[in-house]
Amino acid sequence: MQQQFLEAGTLMLAGMVFVFVFLSILIIFINTVLAKLAIKFPDPIVAPPSRTNRKSKSHNKPHGDISPAVVAAISGAVKRYRTQHGQDK
Repeated sequence: MQQQFLEAGTLMLAGMVFVFVFLSILIIFINTVLAKLAIKFPDPIVAPPSRTNRKSKSHNKPHGDISPAVVAAISGAVKRYRTQHGQDK
């Protein structure tokens, strides 16, 4: 019985080492390929919006407000749906 536990432990340890080595090689390979692709296809550089644009937007419309045109469009769509499907209440 002790021989079987020793064999099972050895097999488990060998399996864990194999998985660790395999995943390490996979990570190194992926990082190498991505580094080569990053040189060939760089990410576009996006300029952050200037501070004056943020201030003008925040004074015109606070976060969370919905424009009246959007509210009217949604209300009209709901009313039309209810009349077409017989749910006019």
